[in-house]
Amino acid sequence: MRLILSFAIGAGLIAVCVLALHSMRRLIRDVPKEDRTWLDPLPPLLRFVWPAVNFVAHYGTRRFSARLIERTDAQLRLTSLNFLMNARQFLALSMVSSMGVVVVAVAVMFASGLYSRTVLVLVMCVGYVYPRIWMRDVRRRHVAMVLRQLPVYLDFLTLAVEAGLNINGALQKAVEKGPDGPLRREFEHVLRDLKSGLNRTDALRRLDERQRIGEVSNLVRTIAQAERMGSGLAKTLRFQSEQRRAERFQRAEKQAMEAPVKLVFPLLMFIFPVTFIVLGFPIAMKFMQEGLL
Repeated sequence: MRLILSFAIGAGLIAVCVLALHSMRRLIRDVPKEDRTWLDPLPPLLRFVWPAVNFVAHYGTRRFSARLIERTDAQLRLTSLNFLMNARQFLALSMVSSMGVVVVAVAVMFASGLYSRTVLVLVMCVGYVYPRIWMRDVRRRHVAMVLRQLPVYLDFLTLAVEAGLNINGALQKAVEKGPDGPLRREFEHVLRDLKSGLNRTDALRRLDERQRIGEVSNLVRTIAQAERMGSGLAKTLRFQSEQRRAERFQRAEKQAMEAPVKLVFPLLMFIFPVTFIVLGFPIAMKFMQEGLL
């Protein structure tokens, strides 16, 4: 009787596992295939978890409010991550990150014999927030790269306008000759907007809305005002180029002046103690050999 009961329980467990695998397979098959032909390539770590992200984005983000989706999409546009994923996929990435770190934390707790709900909750919150920290870091690097390349592109625009081209032709030449980076992609986006029928002011205004960087906003307003007032665009661009280059030099000077302050902590915590140990060890050994210690 006991053997029959064990066999029945085993058969039931196998049947449940088979049904669960079959159901999961159907759920995975129902997830629509993603066409990434015109999207940026995924980083290696993100490529590893991307099937789970698409699965959660398809089934787990339907209850998110439209306001949250819209706000997340605006944040992705500011970092140019909208060419990598959409808002639902980013929210799904936060959920997958949270679940992944919880699984790792539970495994570590079982291996060490310790268990704490508070630690699990904290780890889950950190896993959920980490993609937003990553997005903020991407935004900071994006702004730094745009500010570094802006004087170069302004020089190209100034030379092209002074040579007789209009702003559309100057943008085309700047994109052809300028260095690769986020600013080049944004100017290519402006050219596509112009070719699609948008006027110059609206295309530049959309550039400003995508970036929300003070220097870019100043450039867009200056070009729009120069066209509206009929003033010389070449002189305006020349002034903008000189001003951006001076600001870049000032930022470099500021970073150079901040370097000694940032070096105080590693000097006090790492370099000075090691130096004292190296200098004091022979003296201490000499005192120990002479019996003074």
